[in-house]
Amino acid sequence: MSKKIAIGGDHAGFAYKKEMIAKLEAAGYEIKDFGPYSDASADYPDFVHPLADAIEKGEFEQGILICGSGNGVAITANKHQGIRAALCWNQDLAALSRQHNDANVLALPARFISFDLALELAEVFLTTEFEGGRHATRVNKIACK
Repeated sequence: MSKKIAIGGDHAGFAYKKEMIAKLEAAGYEIKDFGPYSDASADYPDFVHPLADAIEKGEFEQGILICGSGNGVAITANKHQGIRAALCWNQDLAALSRQHNDANVLALPARFISFDLALELAEVFLTTEFEGGRHATRVNKIACK
């Protein structure tokens, strides 16, 4: 069974999202596009909240969000108790977000990184495992009770 990935963002991330979907599907991932479905101006919370809800329900293992800076989508996703969204712009951050923080959503800044780098970050994020151990103790303290 292939890994199920949710993807979304806003108009600034639309082109990257469209191309990333094709590349990830070709690599064997099962992808659901939460929108937007064009590069027309769009409000990212309209796409981020449904994506985050679906991950919290266990419908998807991980998510990728792409907007201009990556900040808006990360902030919105992190409002959800079961989401740990990480804004990444290099491979080390993408790996550490998984290894140490058990991040389940990758936020990418389309206006600040190339598509090739965005794809590399997604590959690192999707293939890096959580280390657990002392990191699990910390991650278990993140959500507000």
